[in-house]
Amino acid sequence: MARIFLGVAFSILASAAHAQEPAQQTLITNVDIFDGVHEALIEDANVLIEGELIRRVSSEPISADGATVIDGGGRTMIPGLIDAHWHVLFNYVPQSELLTRDFEHLVVMGLKGAEATLMRGFTTVRDVGGNPFSIKKAIDADIYPGPRIYPSGPMISQTGGHSDGNPYTSVPSEDPDTLSYLERNMVVMRADGVDQVRLRVRESLRMGATQIKISTGGGVSSLYDPLDVSEYSPEEISAAVTEAENWGTYVATHTFTDRATQIAIEAGIKTVEHGFLLSDETLQMMKDAGVWLSIQPLLDDEDAFTFSDPISTAKWIEVTQGTDKVYRAAKRLGVKIDFGTDILFDPAVAAKQGKFLAKLGHWFTPFEALEMATSTNAELLLMSGARNPYQAGPLGVIAEGAYADLILVDGNPLEDLTLVADPDENFDLIMKGGKIFKQALN
Repeated sequence: MARIFLGVAFSILASAAHAQEPAQQTLITNVDIFDGVHEALIEDANVLIEGELIRRVSSEPISADGATVIDGGGRTMIPGLIDAHWHVLFNYVPQSELLTRDFEHLVVMGLKGAEATLMRGFTTVRDVGGNPFSIKKAIDADIYPGPRIYPSGPMISQTGGHSDGNPYTSVPSEDPDTLSYLERNMVVMRADGVDQVRLRVRESLRMGATQIKISTGGGVSSLYDPLDVSEYSPEEISAAVTEAENWGTYVATHTFTDRATQIAIEAGIKTVEHGFLLSDETLQMMKDAGVWLSIQPLLDDEDAFTFSDPISTAKWIEVTQGTDKVYRAAKRLGVKIDFGTDILFDPAVAAKQGKFLAKLGHWFTPFEALEMATSTNAELLLMSGARNPYQAGPLGVIAEGAYADLILVDGNPLEDLTLVADPDENFDLIMKGGKIFKQALN
């Protein structure tokens, strides 16, 4: 089995769309720049890249003897996109395979999904549940192409919570410390009681988690927990928060409802993942506490997720009925909102990652949407503090000293946000860290 797996892995690595090796300097000329921060474009500009960083941005000609020169042809340059709620292991495999295949299979599929993510222009993702650590290492070592990954490690929940995939008949447990196959491979994790929560958080941090993800409320795709339930005691949540803060980082929580969210906020969490059923009262509480809303533009439309379980389907409908209301209320109240997609178990839907960004146009101007997917999301990533694995320069902006994560768009997405929905057609150059991964300029 090991030889078969290694053969498959090496075959995949050999076929990957590897980046062109970066020139010592690359000069991109004749572009209009959206810098990730300001709505006004920097017109007819030039960008000098040295190594993995942007050295200079100027509307004046830049002299760079020996640099590789790329004529942008008047295209719009935007920063590499950031998805703040992504699952590297879960977006490219059906749920049935997650539950029945070996971990090595999930890693191979995750590698392929990571490459596809980068080729859609998403140069950075925050992975909020799973075990992408080996994939991250392969990407960071330039062994395989993919986005920068800010990993949480396994989402941690109580027994009967969002991470519990065990048979409901597996009771009573003779040994409550017995772990399932996915738990042993740190894909998901149960933890009950303060001591177990501390242990599992510490293990995730030891593996390289940049932030911690727990579940304090019911889920859509999970088997046992109705949406209205509140999970974890305040003491258990506080234990996770303390351990994360001891490492200089924070806790994100999966939750939809007021009670579950308010308990988590009072215990010190810093981001609410989802929150589709929140009231104005809870949203105001989040704003006052400086807690981010990591909601996704999920609607029961032509891109709706499909579930084999009718209970999950009913949960999906209930959740997505709240999407419009919460986006509008959070924007009105001034809650800090990031952009993510949370696409699960379907590579065909994952391929629409950019289309989900375009759906932000229901609630935001093109500028607001693109700012959210670039510099605002980069601000969220900085909350990982010293656990931030990418500290050579800022992300999400086009500025001197920033990472050279760049996209050349055929058209102006600040005028037509739908351009980001079709990266194959409209993204003519994709660069990450000064390396070109797509070059389709005429």
